[in-house]
Amino acid sequence: MAAGNPSSLLVRSFGLTHQGKVRKDNQDQFLIAELAKSMRVQQSSVAQASTQYGDDRGHLLVVADGMGGHAGGEHASALAVGSIEDFALNTLKWFFQHEGGEGQNVLVDMQTAVRLADVRVFAEAAAHPELRGMGTTVTMAYLLGATLFVIHVGDSRCYILRAGLLYKLTHDHTVAQELVNQGVMTSEIAATHQYSKVITNAVGGSKQGTEAEVHKLAIGPGDVILLCSDGMTDMLTEERIAEILRTEPDPAKACKLLVEEANAAGGKDNITGIVARVEAATGA
Repeated sequence: MAAGNPSSLLVRSFGLTHQGKVRKDNQDQFLIAELAKSMRVQQSSVAQASTQYGDDRGHLLVVADGMGGHAGGEHASALAVGSIEDFALNTLKWFFQHEGGEGQNVLVDMQTAVRLADVRVFAEAAAHPELRGMGTTVTMAYLLGATLFVIHVGDSRCYILRAGLLYKLTHDHTVAQELVNQGVMTSEIAATHQYSKVITNAVGGSKQGTEAEVHKLAIGPGDVILLCSDGMTDMLTEERIAEILRTEPDPAKACKLLVEEANAAGGKDNITGIVARVEAATGA
Protein backbone atom coordinates (compact mmCIF):
# COMPACT_ATOMS: atom_id res chain seq x y z
CA MET A 1 0.00 0.00 0.00
CA ALA A 2 1.45 3.34 -0.99
CA ALA A 3 2.01 5.93 1.69
CA GLY A 4 -0.45 8.78 1.68
CA ASN A 5 -0.11 12.37 2.76
CA PRO A 6 1.04 12.07 6.41
CA SER A 7 -1.33 14.83 7.52
CA SER A 8 -4.28 12.91 6.05
CA LEU A 9 -3.93 9.99 8.47
CA LEU A 10 -5.44 9.56 11.91
CA VAL A 11 -4.57 6.85 14.44
CA ARG A 12 -7.10 5.51 16.95
CA SER A 13 -5.63 3.17 19.54
CA PHE A 14 -6.51 1.35 22.75
CA GLY A 15 -4.52 -0.87 25.12
CA LEU A 16 -5.44 -3.30 27.86
CA THR A 17 -3.58 -5.63 30.20
CA HIS A 18 -4.90 -8.42 32.46
CA GLN A 19 -3.12 -10.81 34.81
CA GLY A 20 -4.99 -13.81 33.37
CA LYS A 21 -6.53 -16.68 35.29
CA VAL A 22 -3.39 -18.42 36.58
CA ARG A 23 -0.79 -15.81 37.50
CA LYS A 24 -1.07 -14.03 40.84
CA ASP A 25 0.53 -10.86 39.52
CA ASN A 26 0.83 -9.02 36.22
CA GLN A 27 4.36 -8.51 34.88
CA ASP A 28 3.16 -7.01 31.56
CA GLN A 29 3.26 -3.28 30.86
CA PHE A 30 2.09 -1.21 27.93
CA LEU A 31 2.28 2.37 26.70
CA ILE A 32 0.32 4.44 24.20
CA ALA A 33 1.68 7.96 23.73
CA GLU A 34 1.30 10.78 21.23
CA LEU A 35 4.22 13.07 20.44
CA ALA A 36 3.40 16.56 19.20
CA LYS A 37 5.42 19.70 18.54
CA SER A 38 4.34 22.47 20.87
CA MET A 39 5.08 26.15 21.38
CA ARG A 40 4.46 27.98 24.65
CA VAL A 41 3.71 31.65 24.07
CA GLN A 42 5.10 33.68 26.96
CA GLN A 43 3.91 37.08 25.73
CA SER A 44 2.22 38.39 22.60
CA SER A 45 0.24 41.42 21.52
CA VAL A 46 -1.93 39.05 19.46
CA ALA A 47 -4.76 37.23 21.23
CA GLN A 48 -3.93 33.52 21.06
CA ALA A 49 -3.68 30.35 23.09
CA SER A 50 -0.74 30.19 25.48
CA THR A 51 0.24 26.77 24.15
CA GLN A 52 0.02 25.91 20.46
CA TYR A 53 0.55 22.55 18.78
CA GLY A 54 1.90 21.68 15.34
CA ASP A 55 0.07 19.51 12.85
CA ASP A 56 2.55 16.62 12.94
CA ARG A 57 1.93 13.76 15.34
CA GLY A 58 4.00 10.77 16.31
CA HIS A 59 2.36 7.74 17.91
CA LEU A 60 4.36 5.45 20.18
CA LEU A 61 3.05 2.00 21.19
CA VAL A 62 4.96 -0.34 23.50
CA VAL A 63 4.28 -3.76 25.01
CA ALA A 64 6.73 -5.24 27.53
CA ASP A 65 6.40 -8.69 29.11
CA GLY A 66 8.55 -9.00 32.23
CA MET A 67 10.58 -12.02 33.29
CA GLY A 68 11.96 -12.78 36.74
CA GLY A 69 10.94 -14.11 40.11
CA HIS A 70 9.03 -12.19 42.75
CA ALA A 71 8.53 -8.60 41.52
CA GLY A 72 11.52 -8.75 39.15
CA GLY A 73 9.60 -9.10 35.91
CA GLU A 74 7.12 -6.41 36.76
CA HIS A 75 9.95 -4.08 37.76
CA ALA A 76 11.98 -4.80 34.61
CA SER A 77 9.07 -4.16 32.25
CA ALA A 78 8.17 -0.93 34.07
CA LEU A 79 11.81 0.24 33.93
CA ALA A 80 12.01 -0.50 30.21
CA VAL A 81 8.81 1.39 29.40
CA GLY A 82 9.91 4.33 31.56
CA SER A 83 13.32 4.42 29.88
CA ILE A 84 11.73 4.43 26.41
CA GLU A 85 9.34 7.21 27.47
CA ASP A 86 12.27 9.31 28.66
CA PHE A 87 14.19 8.71 25.42
CA ALA A 88 11.19 9.59 23.24
CA LEU A 89 10.54 12.78 25.19
CA ASN A 90 14.07 14.08 25.60
CA THR A 91 16.29 12.52 22.93
CA LEU A 92 14.35 11.30 19.89
CA LYS A 93 14.20 13.98 17.18
CA TRP A 94 10.97 12.47 15.89
CA PHE A 95 9.74 15.58 14.09
CA PHE A 96 12.61 15.66 11.58
CA GLN A 97 12.08 14.47 8.03
CA HIS A 98 11.82 10.70 8.29
CA GLU A 99 11.80 9.56 4.67
CA GLY A 100 14.92 8.20 2.98
CA GLY A 101 18.04 8.32 5.14
CA GLU A 102 16.23 9.98 8.01
CA GLY A 103 13.98 6.94 8.29
CA GLN A 104 17.08 4.88 8.94
CA ASN A 105 18.08 7.39 11.61
CA VAL A 106 14.76 6.82 13.38
CA LEU A 107 15.41 3.09 13.46
CA VAL A 108 18.91 3.65 14.84
CA ASP A 109 17.52 6.01 17.48
CA MET A 110 14.89 3.50 18.58
CA GLN A 111 17.49 0.73 18.75
CA THR A 112 19.44 3.05 21.02
CA ALA A 113 16.36 3.48 23.20
CA VAL A 114 16.16 -0.29 23.67
CA ARG A 115 19.87 -0.56 24.47
CA LEU A 116 19.56 2.21 27.06
CA ALA A 117 16.62 0.38 28.60
CA ASP A 118 18.83 -2.73 28.80
CA VAL A 119 21.54 -0.74 30.59
CA ARG A 120 18.98 0.69 33.02
CA VAL A 121 17.51 -2.72 33.88
CA PHE A 122 20.97 -4.20 34.51
CA ALA A 123 21.98 -1.22 36.66
CA GLU A 124 18.88 -1.64 38.80
CA ALA A 125 19.50 -5.37 39.15
CA ALA A 126 23.11 -4.71 40.20
CA ALA A 127 21.90 -2.30 42.89
CA HIS A 128 19.30 -4.78 44.16
CA PRO A 129 20.60 -8.38 44.22
CA GLU A 130 17.11 -9.77 44.81
CA LEU A 131 16.21 -8.54 41.30
CA ARG A 132 19.24 -10.09 39.62
CA GLY A 133 18.31 -11.82 36.35
CA MET A 134 15.16 -9.80 35.79
CA GLY A 135 14.39 -8.95 32.20
CA THR A 136 11.64 -8.11 29.76
CA THR A 137 10.56 -8.35 26.18
CA VAL A 138 10.01 -5.07 24.34
CA THR A 139 7.91 -4.70 21.21
CA MET A 140 7.51 -1.13 20.04
CA ALA A 141 5.63 0.43 17.12
CA TYR A 142 6.26 4.03 16.18
CA LEU A 143 3.93 5.67 13.66
CA LEU A 144 5.15 8.87 12.08
CA GLY A 145 3.27 10.29 9.12
CA ALA A 146 2.61 7.40 6.75
CA THR A 147 5.50 5.27 8.05
CA LEU A 148 5.49 2.51 10.65
CA PHE A 149 8.71 1.68 12.49
CA VAL A 150 8.82 -1.54 14.52
CA ILE A 151 11.53 -2.33 17.08
CA HIS A 152 11.42 -5.73 18.77
CA VAL A 153 13.20 -7.87 21.37
CA GLY A 154 11.80 -11.12 22.80
CA ASP A 155 8.63 -13.08 22.07
CA SER A 156 5.89 -10.49 22.27
CA ARG A 157 4.63 -9.72 18.76
CA CYS A 158 3.59 -7.05 16.30
CA TYR A 159 1.01 -7.83 13.62
CA ILE A 160 -0.54 -5.75 10.87
CA LEU A 161 -3.96 -6.46 9.36
CA ARG A 162 -4.03 -5.22 5.78
CA ALA A 163 -6.82 -5.81 3.26
CA GLY A 164 -8.28 -8.42 5.62
CA LEU A 165 -5.06 -10.43 5.90
CA LEU A 166 -2.96 -10.72 9.06
CA TYR A 167 0.83 -10.45 8.79
CA LYS A 168 3.28 -11.16 11.64
CA LEU A 169 5.99 -8.52 11.38
CA THR A 170 8.22 -9.72 14.20
CA HIS A 171 10.08 -12.97 14.87
CA ASP A 172 10.09 -14.73 18.24
CA HIS A 173 13.52 -14.57 19.85
CA THR A 174 13.38 -18.03 21.40
CA VAL A 175 15.36 -21.27 21.26
CA ALA A 176 12.42 -22.96 19.55
CA GLN A 177 12.34 -20.35 16.77
CA GLU A 178 16.10 -20.71 16.27
CA LEU A 179 15.57 -24.45 15.79
CA VAL A 180 12.85 -23.69 13.26
CA ASN A 181 15.22 -21.36 11.42
CA GLN A 182 17.80 -24.17 11.30
CA GLY A 183 15.25 -26.64 9.94
CA VAL A 184 15.43 -28.82 13.06
CA MET A 185 11.85 -28.19 14.14
CA THR A 186 8.61 -27.25 12.41
CA SER A 187 6.64 -24.13 13.34
CA GLU A 188 3.75 -26.34 14.48
CA ILE A 189 5.95 -28.23 16.94
CA ALA A 190 7.69 -25.03 18.08
CA ALA A 191 4.38 -23.40 19.01
CA THR A 192 3.89 -25.77 21.95
CA HIS A 193 7.48 -26.87 22.64
CA GLN A 194 9.07 -26.11 26.02
CA TYR A 195 11.86 -24.24 24.22
CA SER A 196 9.30 -21.72 22.95
CA LYS A 197 9.51 -20.12 26.40
CA VAL A 198 13.30 -19.88 26.47
CA ILE A 199 14.08 -16.30 25.43
CA THR A 200 17.34 -15.72 23.56
CA ASN A 201 17.19 -11.93 23.28
CA ALA A 202 15.78 -9.67 25.99
CA VAL A 203 16.13 -6.33 27.73
CA GLY A 204 17.91 -7.29 30.93
CA GLY A 205 18.07 -10.98 31.83
CA SER A 206 21.23 -12.96 32.49
CA LYS A 207 23.46 -11.37 29.84
CA GLN A 208 23.86 -7.65 29.19
CA GLY A 209 23.60 -6.48 25.62
CA THR A 210 20.64 -6.75 23.26
CA GLU A 211 20.20 -6.34 19.52
CA ALA A 212 16.76 -5.17 18.48
CA GLU A 213 15.03 -6.45 15.36
CA VAL A 214 13.76 -3.54 13.24
CA HIS A 215 11.26 -3.03 10.43
CA LYS A 216 10.05 -0.05 8.43
CA LEU A 217 7.02 0.00 6.15
CA ALA A 218 4.46 2.35 4.66
CA ILE A 219 1.00 2.44 6.21
CA GLY A 220 -2.31 3.77 5.00
CA PRO A 221 -6.03 3.99 5.78
CA GLY A 222 -7.53 0.66 6.81
CA ASP A 223 -4.35 -0.80 8.30
CA VAL A 224 -4.72 -2.20 11.82
CA ILE A 225 -1.67 -2.73 14.07
CA LEU A 226 -1.68 -5.17 16.97
CA LEU A 227 1.01 -5.40 19.64
CA CYS A 228 0.57 -8.20 22.16
CA SER A 229 2.31 -10.36 24.71
CA ASP A 230 2.54 -14.14 24.34
CA GLY A 231 -0.25 -14.49 26.87
CA MET A 232 -2.59 -13.58 24.02
CA THR A 233 -0.99 -15.47 21.14
CA ASP A 234 -0.60 -18.66 23.21
CA MET A 235 -4.36 -18.70 23.79
CA LEU A 236 -5.70 -17.48 20.44
CA THR A 237 -4.96 -18.66 16.91
CA GLU A 238 -3.85 -16.11 14.35
CA GLU A 239 -7.02 -16.92 12.41
CA ARG A 240 -9.19 -15.87 15.35
CA ILE A 241 -7.11 -12.75 15.97
CA ALA A 242 -7.52 -11.76 12.32
CA GLU A 243 -11.27 -12.37 12.46
CA ILE A 244 -11.69 -10.11 15.49
CA LEU A 245 -9.61 -7.32 13.95
CA ARG A 246 -11.53 -7.61 10.65
CA THR A 247 -15.00 -7.56 12.14
CA GLU A 248 -14.59 -5.07 15.00
CA PRO A 249 -13.60 -1.59 13.74
CA ASP A 250 -13.50 -0.01 17.21
CA PRO A 251 -9.96 -0.49 18.64
CA ALA A 252 -11.25 -0.51 22.23
CA LYS A 253 -13.89 -3.17 21.55
CA ALA A 254 -11.47 -5.26 19.49
CA CYS A 255 -8.78 -5.12 22.19
CA LYS A 256 -11.22 -6.00 24.98
CA LEU A 257 -12.57 -8.92 22.96
CA LEU A 258 -9.07 -10.28 22.32
CA VAL A 259 -8.23 -10.16 26.02
CA GLU A 260 -11.59 -11.66 27.04
CA GLU A 261 -11.24 -14.56 24.61
CA ALA A 262 -7.64 -15.23 25.68
CA ASN A 263 -8.90 -15.48 29.25
CA ALA A 264 -11.81 -17.67 28.22
CA ALA A 265 -9.35 -20.00 26.46
CA GLY A 266 -7.44 -20.52 29.71
CA GLY A 267 -5.66 -17.28 30.54
CA LYS A 268 -2.48 -19.15 31.44
CA ASP A 269 -0.29 -16.04 31.40
CA ASN A 270 -0.59 -12.27 31.67
CA ILE A 271 -2.43 -10.91 28.63
CA THR A 272 -1.69 -7.55 27.03
CA GLY A 273 -2.68 -6.02 23.73
CA ILE A 274 -2.70 -2.69 21.90
CA VAL A 275 -4.90 -2.23 18.84
CA ALA A 276 -4.27 0.79 16.61
CA ARG A 277 -6.36 1.57 13.52
CA VAL A 278 -5.10 3.92 10.82
CA GLU A 279 -7.81 6.02 9.17
CA ALA A 280 -8.07 8.80 6.64
CA ALA A 281 -8.68 12.17 8.27
CA THR A 282 -12.15 13.61 7.71
CA GLY A 283 -12.15 15.71 4.57
CA ALA A 284 -8.76 14.43 3.45
